[in-house]
Amino acid sequence: MCTMKMDHLPTQQDIHAAYSQGEEAVIELVNGLLAVIQTLALRVQALEEKTAKNSRNSSKPPSSDGLKKPAPRPRSLRKKSGKKSGGQSGHKGRTLKAAAEPNHTVIHSVEQCAHCQAALDQVPAQGYEKRQVFDLPPVRVEVTEHQAEIKSCPVCGEVNKAEFPAGVTEAVQYGARIKAQAVYFNQNHHIPLERTQEILQDLYGQSPSEATIIAASRETEQQVSPVNEAVKTHLINTEAPVHLDESGLRVEAKLFWVHVASTDQVTFLQAHRRRGRQALDEMGILPQRKGRVVHDGYSSYRQYPDVQHALCNAHHLRELIFAEEQDAQAWAGELIDLLVEIKGETETAKQQGQAALSSPQLAQFETRYDELIAQGLQANPASPDPPTPRRGRKKQSKTKNLLDRLQTHKQDVLAFMYDFKVPFDNNLAERDLRMVKLKQKVSGGFRTQDGAQTFCRIRSYISTARKNGQRVLDALEEALNGNPFYPPFLQPLALPSG
Repeated sequence: MCTMKMDHLPTQQDIHAAYSQGEEAVIELVNGLLAVIQTLALRVQALEEKTAKNSRNSSKPPSSDGLKKPAPRPRSLRKKSGKKSGGQSGHKGRTLKAAAEPNHTVIHSVEQCAHCQAALDQVPAQGYEKRQVFDLPPVRVEVTEHQAEIKSCPVCGEVNKAEFPAGVTEAVQYGARIKAQAVYFNQNHHIPLERTQEILQDLYGQSPSEATIIAASRETEQQVSPVNEAVKTHLINTEAPVHLDESGLRVEAKLFWVHVASTDQVTFLQAHRRRGRQALDEMGILPQRKGRVVHDGYSSYRQYPDVQHALCNAHHLRELIFAEEQDAQAWAGELIDLLVEIKGETETAKQQGQAALSSPQLAQFETRYDELIAQGLQANPASPDPPTPRRGRKKQSKTKNLLDRLQTHKQDVLAFMYDFKVPFDNNLAERDLRMVKLKQKVSGGFRTQDGAQTFCRIRSYISTARKNGQRVLDALEEALNGNPFYPPFLQPLALPSG
């Protein structure tokens, strides 16, 4: 078989030579040309698909779209609600409301009549028009000096000294509140160390050193570690679906991965140099979990036999939009409508207090799903075997790969339809990772692995606290005071055994 390369196409002499040698030589020459054409066609297709991808039809982030207007016009998956724009009836507004008991009251007197200039300073007021201003009082750092008494015992002569409060360990130090704010700015809002110093200087007239801010972050990490371990145990055992995802991060100028496991109540983040099985094993959740997990189809998640799977349909909708727009696949548009319709029916059923869709509904949706997948497979047959056998998986179009996944993992795709506890998508995990990507955009990455792990552990605690209605700044201050926040359902895990 010919092994013709693209940089060595046949010349006129090669063609004449093949013709003169007979049918076998001509067939070999044509097969070589077909192999080149097939390779070029795949390369052109890959380049066209790459240039056609954006945040609507792939997993590319919106920031990669630039300022170009999408073409064709974006397909909207939203259905008209029939409601007028603006606030709806019964909606609770967020207008600033007057306080019943203001902290300060300032009386502005009428000294004289604006019409005839008669003196009014002795005339009692018949009423008041009130206006309130909400503002901050002047803020300054308070210094508390702790003095431990020293006494000599008159009986035995022993010198005794009082104990300082817990946490008061240095001759001069910062307290938990200002350290919590430094961690809050640096770790929660991704403000660099130098700018964190600047903010604290402008607000309070104090500028902790970079080393102090780093030490405060490490102290916070240490204090919240038991909470994160309790979260990990909860994620192993909970009956709620656990959302999984991973995203690249630069650490020491190398590619690392941040892995997330979360529910709507807790978050656990971990940085690792690997993306696959090794990282998941060391993370320690999937090897022990036996319940449902929601993810985007990454193959490493399927290496744990005791786990049940549900796939993210937000990813499928984006890929189907690509198939509809780029490859002109009508079945893809119909499958988009079907998935959105099923999602709407499940949400309506939940609102009506139903535990599941009816059997006829399930059967109808399954039939329509199978029919559309069959249409897709008919429109996207398997690629022919290359003239020259190659090692590895046979290359296919993106649309054919999507169809194979939708067919093979049908139960995982429609898991949200069978089990109302399963969400339609994996957006929860993506939201939990969003702050990690924002951190990278701000700082470009981490200089050390320790810094990356500190960030992940503090972010895990912050996210868990926020999901449970806690103010982040309060939760950080409590942690630095040695009393980190535990969600109520994790309290038994926080207590010492025995």
